[in-house]
Amino acid sequence: MTFRVMLRMEIEPGREADFEKAWLEGTEAVTGHPANLGQSLAREEGSDGTSSTYVIVSDWLDEPRFREFENSPAHLEHRATLHPYRKGGSFHVMRVLHGIEGRAAADAR
Repeated sequence: MTFRVMLRMEIEPGREADFEKAWLEGTEAVTGHPANLGQSLAREEGSDGTSSTYVIVSDWLDEPRFREFENSPAHLEHRATLHPYRKGGSFHVMRVLHGIEGRAAADAR
């Protein structure tokens, strides 16, 4: 059963491009861990088409191995590079109970 982590980050306005660059440069810290199944970065859409709020989702083989990663030097270093851009946010963990592939995914194969 996949263990999912969702981090919602509110970024200091005007620092979005720098944040995205720092996130991309540090992806190996997460995806390089043997228990990581992948991650994504999304930006919430504001009413004016822009936003300073991002959602990071990462999937893991299980919670114990995610917790191992969470306390690793690689993660702590990566987190420290993102912290200067953050003005607020929230952290959520969950287990994926069911995953249903959509038609477009099946058609893409």
